Amino acid sequence: MGKVVMYSSVSVDGFIADEHDQPGPLFDWLTSGDVPLDESGEVKVSQTSYDYTRPYWDQIGATIAGRHVFDMTDGWDGKPPGGIDHVVVVTHRPAPEGWDPEAPFHFVDGVEAAVAKAQELAGDRMVEVAAGDVGGQVLAAGLIDEVRMDVVPVVFGSGKRYFGSVHAQHLLEDPDVVIQADRVLHLRYRVRR
Repeated sequence: MGKVVMYSSVSVDGFIADEHDQPGPLFDWLTSGDVPLDESGEVKVSQTSYDYTRPYWDQIGATIAGRHVFDMTDGWDGKPPGGIDHVVVVTHRPAPEGWDPEAPFHFVDGVEAAVAKAQELAGDRMVEVAAGDVGGQVLAAGLIDEVRMDVVPVVFGSGKRYFGSVHAQHLLEDPDVVIQADRVLHLRYRVRR
């Protein structure tokens, strides 16, 4: 099985969105470069960010997100973002009424079940877990292997925390990747076992 990686862009003070679920400038680095990161042509980054991000995206077999993110994005219109094969949605509710059952989205109850389903779908590829409450729950359950952060030079002061509502200490190894790019610092930490 592939690694389970918690990931998001994050403010310097640890937030993935403001109190109104708006990311503000957190994704500016994804549109301010001149190298297309995907086939849409809308996501363009610096060459440095491309060299780091594209190989990572290519390793993702499934993404885990919470129902809140799913609802905010309208389920990405049934097409997983970034060319990902499958999205596992952690929710206590069923799929939305009228949802296409052929869309590669899987609705499960609980983070342990979500990780198991995502690993089954991803095979040897990586499972990405969206940061925030669901990501924090997966970390607290001891199921995260690696934390990746794209740290953006902005201070929010308050909002939605990268690690959600985690209330216990979790040790990470020293960062094994530190890459400075245009308006973003890419970091990777392994979770200490």
